[in-house]
Order: sequence, then C-alpha cells, then structure tokens
Amino acid sequence: MKILITTEWYDPVINGVVVSIENLAKGLEELGHEVRILTASPSRRSATKGNVTYISSVNAARVYPGARVAFTSLRVSKHIRELIRWKPDIIHSQSEFSTFYMAHYIAVLLDIPIVHTYHTVYEDYTHYFIPNKRLGRAMVSKFSKRVLDRTACVVVPTEKVKAMLRGYGLSTDIEVVPTGLDADVAPKHIGDVEKRSLRSSLKIPEENKILVAIGRLAKEKNLEEIMFFMSKLPRKDLTLLVVGDGPRRESLRAYAGALGLPRQVVFAGMVKHSEISSYYQVGDVFVSASRSETQGLSTLEALANGVPALCRKDPSLDHVIQNGVNGWQYESFEEFKDQLDGLLDKKGPFQIRANASGKGPDKSNSYLDFARSVEAIYFKCCRTAKEDIGYGCSSDA
Repeated sequence: MKILITTEWYDPVINGVVVSIENLAKGLEELGHEVRILTASPSRRSATKGNVTYISSVNAARVYPGARVAFTSLRVSKHIRELIRWKPDIIHSQSEFSTFYMAHYIAVLLDIPIVHTYHTVYEDYTHYFIPNKRLGRAMVSKFSKRVLDRTACVVVPTEKVKAMLRGYGLSTDIEVVPTGLDADVAPKHIGDVEKRSLRSSLKIPEENKILVAIGRLAKEKNLEEIMFFMSKLPRKDLTLLVVGDGPRRESLRAYAGALGLPRQVVFAGMVKHSEISSYYQVGDVFVSASRSETQGLSTLEALANGVPALCRKDPSLDHVIQNGVNGWQYESFEEFKDQLDGLLDKKGPFQIRANASGKGPDKSNSYLDFARSVEAIYFKCCRTAKEDIGYGCSSDA
C-alpha cells in the first residue's frame, strides 16, 4: 500500500508528534508498505529529500512558539503534483492546520480516504492566542469538528481524547491506538561508568538524587510546579535535570533562581532522540506536572528505560502508571513529597513493591504493534471507500 503521511511537525523538530510519526513510518515500512511524508519546510524553500517532501512555510510563532505554516499553490506546485502522480492509496494526516488542507486537496482529487490522528488537547493551548478559556474551548471545538468531519476515521491515543472529541459533537469513527515505543529508545541500558560520566559532564553532585524531566519547555507542561515543590522540600540532596527546549527556557531559569534553586536545576538543552535513553537512565525518578498530556509518551519512555515515574494525576496516564508498581500519580504537594521519598529512599508506604521498580509498558506496545493497529484501520477505511465509490487500496484484500 502507498501511504502519504502529512504533518506540520517533522525532522529536524523533536517532539512527541514527530516521534509518533517516525515510529509509525518505521513500522509501516517494515510491514511492506511504501511511505512518504509531506511536511512544512523549516524555511521558505520547498524540497524533496528522500521520502520527505518539505513545503515552503512562514513563521507562525505569534500563534504558537516554534510553529510554521506551509503555503504553496496546490494546483501548480511541482512537489504536490509529484505526490499526486505517485498516487497514494490513503492519506494519514497528523495535523489540523496547513498540511491538512493539502492532504484534503490530494484526497479529493484522487478519491482516497483520509485517516487523521488527533494529537493535541488544544484547550490547554488557547492561552497563546486568546485569554478567555471558555471562548477558547468553543473555538477549538468548532474548529476541530469542522476538520475531522472531512476524515474517514480519527485515531486518538487514549479514551480521554476520544471522550473529549465526542463532547465536541464529532460523529466520525474514532479508534483508540496508543503510540508504540521504538525499540531504539527502550533497551539501550547504560552502565554505571556511563552514568557517572554523564552526571559529571552535567556537573551534578555525586551524592545528589536526580529527578529527570524531559519534554518541551512550554507553559502547558507546568514545570514550574516541580520547581516550586522542590523549593518546599526539606531534603536538599536533589537535582532536577531538565532535558528539552522551548519558549519558557529563560523564564524557567529565572524562576529557578528566584526560588533559590540555581544550582539544583540543570538545563541540558535539546538531545537527539537516539541518545535520550542515557538521560532517562541517569535519573532516579522521572517527574512531570503536565496538564496537557494525551498519552504520556515521555512517561512511557521513562518506564521502558527502567525509571519509576512521579506525575501529576491525569486520565491519560491511568493505563501507563500502576501506583506502587512503576510509580505514582500525585494530586497535591503532600502526596508528591511522600511519594518521592518512598521512591528515592525505597521504604515506607510509597516505596515501589519488590521486584517491580521501573516496570515498563507491556511489550505489545511496540512501534510494530502500533503500525499493525493503524494498518488495520487503513484497510477498513479502504474497504468502506470501495463500497461507497468503487475504489479500494491496491493492497487491500
């Protein structure tokens, strides 16, 4: 089957959406499918590199930090025409913005279905462009429904997101498929020598316990809460290792200083995804206070790397964190403090049960199983399209 994946975010950007797409593409190719990517270029120049088509784009940072909007004349763009001549059997869109409209144009022209993955709880991001939360939610609801009504099926990572979309009035078929983990992230365990070397390079005191936070440094990730809680803890043998970058980096540095934690918070910056395992594993506990998770991919990766998790309670993590087995979910500072002490000191009611520390996600949650689940959706959508308009995917039985 020929599969075109469209997305606003792709290499060289590193975030959860990009990781999900890379895992999906890798799995689909291993299953024998031909995959191409259509995405926004990091500049005003369009280009094709391997199986990735980059469409010229403009900076949209005023809407969301780091965002870009692809633009081109769909009827005359040689890059779009090339994809049309390739004749994909199905399109899997991963963004609701400029690249979705390119996906829709191609889908209508070729009479092929669109499957769409809804990655982001936009209600948690409306502060970037509108201060009124209620009005922002109404706008998100209307916009999301208008886009998703044009698709054959919507893929979501958790029941939490499915329920939210049903609340928007969406009647389109919705399938829950958690993103699978890439084997390149999970099994590369590092030894004590490598951990000491990394700790030394980051100038973390040898006697300190390390809380590791990995992700985009943005308001919705709520990293300030972790810092504030650290400042209230009686124990001072802690270092918060922050891995990632984003629009809140400098304000987070300033906040750490204001809390009296300049030496207890280490900003490592961006790290290649192929090297991220080392940063998870140097940590004693993975921490997150994010209120905008759709599936907790970084939490899954932490657990797969053998690191217990301490995260703010969220329905999207209920299938990920097993309290007392691989971590805890907290709802208050008191819970955070007691659970952290249990995880670090390995005693008391909040310690991890024997032989359970760092238990990761089920092995069936691999990138290949993820691809197989999505593949089944493709075949179902193609069969429906064949019944409706007499067209079916070339590889569909």
